[in-house]
Amino acid sequence: MDTGGQSANPHCRANRGRQVASRLVPAGGKGVRLGGKEHGVACGGLHGRVESLEQHPFLILSSCLRSAPMTNLKKSRAVVLLSGGMDSCVCAALAVRDHDVAAVHVSYGQRTEAREQRSFAAICDRLGIKDRLVVRNEAFRAIGGSALTDMNIAVPQSHAIGQDIPVTYVPFRNAHFLSVAVSWGEVLEAGKIYIGAVEQDSSGYPDCRPAYYQAFNAVIKAGTKEGRIEIVTPLIAMRKSEIVRLGLELGAPFDLTWSCYSREDSACGVCASCVLRLRAFREAGAADPIPYAVAVRP
Repeated sequence: MDTGGQSANPHCRANRGRQVASRLVPAGGKGVRLGGKEHGVACGGLHGRVESLEQHPFLILSSCLRSAPMTNLKKSRAVVLLSGGMDSCVCAALAVRDHDVAAVHVSYGQRTEAREQRSFAAICDRLGIKDRLVVRNEAFRAIGGSALTDMNIAVPQSHAIGQDIPVTYVPFRNAHFLSVAVSWGEVLEAGKIYIGAVEQDSSGYPDCRPAYYQAFNAVIKAGTKEGRIEIVTPLIAMRKSEIVRLGLELGAPFDLTWSCYSREDSACGVCASCVLRLRAFREAGAADPIPYAVAVRP
């Protein structure tokens, strides 16, 4: 773009009357600078006028530039792991803001499988996510060892959970989820995999630690075709109340989410997941919009 420091050509009638701009050019881009002056711009053989706005990050080019090709604003591709819970919903809202998103949901024989699938579909509808993949993993029910997948192990109430890793931990679950997402991401040529893992205010699951995702990114780099896919964990260092506040700012559909470990009709209110969720909304000064089977403290 030739700015040349020329003043506006009075013969360019398209410039008169401060017509609406057709393009925005970043300040400092292609030689155009802020300076409180009008700069001439070559435009299809005519000279248009650039109105320079001080204290503004963009310069507005005049309507003489309407014939210029528009910049490709297509968003980059990303895959989000969406369980249907509170954290994954906020993570999906973040991803949708910045990317062209595809969502994957893995059912693994958990107690609230059907309810979580409904949440997944409803959240995708609300956020406008069209590309969806639902996968069923039979391994966890066969392996057992978790209260979420083994009906012979009771889901404990939150007060029964100590400092050790709780019995609701599903052995190495997130590795299975991430493998599906990365495989699909390769096919879709996605650059990022979003997962709503949280280390703060969590149940202490080992596959929600930052070091786990750093190691997994190294595996992806070594084991995929181009090695460029990256797992991102935007919520991992946040408190649950901060996640609620962020979700409210983003317009995340909390009313469609499901966090309860044991019930599908109304949330139990006493399992660790329910208690953490209720406390987060309370500390954020917001009402939790999902139904509970027990009276909850506002």
